Amino acid sequence: GKGENIWDYLTHSNPNPIADGSTADISCDSYHKYKEDVAMLKELGVDHYRFSISWSRILPNGTADKINLAGVTYYKNLIKELKSNNIEPLITLYHWDLPQVLQEQGGWTDEFIIDAFADYAKVCFELFGEDVKYWLTFNEPKQTCLYGYDYGSIAPKIYSPGVGGYKCTHNLLRAHAKAWHIYDQEFRAQQNGKVSITIDTPWFEPDSDSEGDQEAAERQIQFTFGWFANPIFNGDYPEVMKTRVAARSAAEGLNQSRLPEFTDEEITYILGTHDYLGLNMYSSYMVKEAAEPIILLIFNILGYIPVQSLFFTYIYQTACFNNFFKVMQQNPLVFAFC
Repeated sequence: GKGENIWDYLTHSNPNPIADGSTADISCDSYHKYKEDVAMLKELGVDHYRFSISWSRILPNGTADKINLAGVTYYKNLIKELKSNNIEPLITLYHWDLPQVLQEQGGWTDEFIIDAFADYAKVCFELFGEDVKYWLTFNEPKQTCLYGYDYGSIAPKIYSPGVGGYKCTHNLLRAHAKAWHIYDQEFRAQQNGKVSITIDTPWFEPDSDSEGDQEAAERQIQFTFGWFANPIFNGDYPEVMKTRVAARSAAEGLNQSRLPEFTDEEITYILGTHDYLGLNMYSSYMVKEAAEPIILLIFNILGYIPVQSLFFTYIYQTACFNNFFKVMQQNPLVFAFC
């Protein structure tokens, strides 16, 4: 059946880093209770349902040479049950559960992962694409890269501050683009679906009308949201990221920036790889200008400090992002999930 993923490996380690020792081997058990789940969705009047496919459940070895038919059957049955109840499935291909065997080869910080993910995506398009019209390559890539490979606080718990997160994101964005192009070239004409990515971010408001506070809020938006969105919607990383990371890297005595560079061909290849935008919105922050601290962490080069965490209304946050997209000279179809 299913192969081991990075969360399986982590939670079965000794000691288990989860406070209460949970493993999630069985959690909500939708694998067996999907019909009950769909019945409750129908009772609630839900007409779209977003769920993720577990890479290691479909490809237990992480590669397309072995497909777990039991896993395929489960997802096909779930999709069929949803559609028979007039609920449109929206599938996320990656929600933080990399096959452990691929992590042992370097995971998201190694370039081999680009082709590995593209192969996995193609298998999913082939298996499920006739019944699925909405795809998301990644859910919240910032969590995967920043907290998984930089801060080391979630699986695979790699602590590589100021380096790992950038490497991970660089590979992840190229993997996203390759999966999008595969769908566009090989499946779109027949399946007529849409493919994009879900990016999570708070909104950041300046604490005052001062130029410094306004610039600090804008920097935080670019380092949090623009880091992932700008290459897809505008081409390349935000200029403020490139400038500040390069300057910080030089000050550390490095010969090149810790933020990798896209080639001109990669910029063109990634640009426009979206049919809509998935946006996960949570809280918001008031921020003000501050001096850069010495500690080498990605978010510590920003020159800002959070003053207050606010739960702005959903409508207000949406309006802020709509204005932000206009400034980016973009007007994407946005699916707000949180």
